[in-house]
Amino acid sequence: MSGGKRTIVSVILFATGMLGGWTHVRAQIAMPDARQMSGIPRPVDDLPAGTVSVRLVRGDLSNNIVNHPVELHAGGKVLVVSTDDGGRAQFSGLTPGAPLKAVAVVDGERLESQDFPAPAGGGIRMLLVATDKEKEARAAEAAKAPAVTGPVIIGGESRIVIEPDGEERARVYYLLDISNTAQVPVNPPAPFRFDVPTSALGTSIMEGSSPQASVNGRRVQVQGPFAPGNTLVQAAFALPVSNSGSIEISQPFPVPLAHLAVIVKKVGNARLSSPQIGKQQEMPANGQLYIAAAGTGSVAAGEPVVLNITDLPHHSLVPRTVALSIALAIVAVGVWAASRHDPEQRGAARKALIARREKLFQDLMRLELDRRRGRGDPSRYAGRREELVSALEHVYGALDSDDTTLEPAGGAGVTA
Repeated sequence: MSGGKRTIVSVILFATGMLGGWTHVRAQIAMPDARQMSGIPRPVDDLPAGTVSVRLVRGDLSNNIVNHPVELHAGGKVLVVSTDDGGRAQFSGLTPGAPLKAVAVVDGERLESQDFPAPAGGGIRMLLVATDKEKEARAAEAAKAPAVTGPVIIGGESRIVIEPDGEERARVYYLLDISNTAQVPVNPPAPFRFDVPTSALGTSIMEGSSPQASVNGRRVQVQGPFAPGNTLVQAAFALPVSNSGSIEISQPFPVPLAHLAVIVKKVGNARLSSPQIGKQQEMPANGQLYIAAAGTGSVAAGEPVVLNITDLPHHSLVPRTVALSIALAIVAVGVWAASRHDPEQRGAARKALIARREKLFQDLMRLELDRRRGRGDPSRYAGRREELVSALEHVYGALDSDDTTLEPAGGAGVTA
C-alpha cells in the first residue's frame, strides 16, 4: 500500500474509532476493508501506557484467529504472545520509543505491520489480516457463472475525503465500495460511469482499485460485469480553491449511494456544509484536525452529492493585479520609447526600466530573507513571490526589446 493511501486509511480509522458515543455517525461512516487496515498502528487511550494490542483475523473482522502466536519484534528481542478468544495478543511494559514491528504467520502467509515506536503514553491497537482462502475460492467459483442484468449500489463503506493543501487547491478522493449482493456476476442496466467536476485537475485511479476501473479525462468508468461482493474503486483529483476561499462539489453517481460519509482535513477556518449532511464533528488525527460528517440517508442514482467547503486559506488577487498593471504600464512606456528616434528619450525610458528592475529585485531579496528568518506571513509568501517574479519578467522583456548592445546598469539578475 502506498504512503498516501495509508495516510487516508489512517484518517478513516481515526474518524470511525474516535467519535465516542456518536453512534449515528459511527454507523454511517463504516469501517474500510479490513485488508486496507492491516498492519497500521492506531494510537488509543483505552490501553495502559506502553501497551500494544494486535488483533489477528482471517478475511474480515468477524473471523478472529484464536490461540495463534503473534510476534512483536522490539529492537533485538522477539516477544511472542498467543491470541485470546477475541483474536488479540497484548504486549505490555514496552520501553517508550523502542522500534517495534508485529509479525504473524498464518497458513504459510507472513503478515507484518508497519515499523512504529513503542508509545510513551497510551497504547497502540492494530489488525493483522490473513487471506480467507476458502472465501476467495468460493468467490472465484461464483465469478465464473454467466453474468445477468442486475443492480449494484455504492455501499456503506464508501467515503469522500477532501484534503486542502494550503496552496489554493484541494485533493479529493472518491473511495467507492461498489456492492453486488447477488450470488452471480451482474451487469447494471446502464454503464457505471460518471464525470468528476468540470474544474477537476489530474483525475486518476488510485493504486489498489479494481482493474475494471479506468479514467478518460474527467470521466471515471467501471467496466462490468461486477462479481458477487464488493468492487473497490478509488478515484482522485484536485480542485482549485476559488478567489473567495471555497470549493464546491456537485457530484452525481450512476447508482444509489447507500450512505454519504465525508472526511475533510481542516485547514485554517475551513467549514463543511451540505443539505445532505445530518451531523458532523471535528477530531484530531495524525497531528491534524479533521471534520467527519455523515448524511441523513441514501442518495438516489443521478442525484448530485453537494458539498461546500468555505473559509479556506487563499491569496488575494488585488496585489498581483496591481503589480501586473504597473509592469504592463512600464512595458508600454518602454515600447513607446524604443519607437522614438530621440536618444535622450530612449535613454530616460531605459533608466526608468532599470530603476524599476532594481527595486523589484531588492523586494524579492528582502522577501526571501524574511522567509529564512521566519518573519512575515508564510501564507502570503508564495503569492507575493509570484507577483514580484512576474513583474520582473515583464521589465526584462521591455529591456530586451531595446538595444541589446547596451549593458543594463547594475547587471542584477533574478533566479525564479
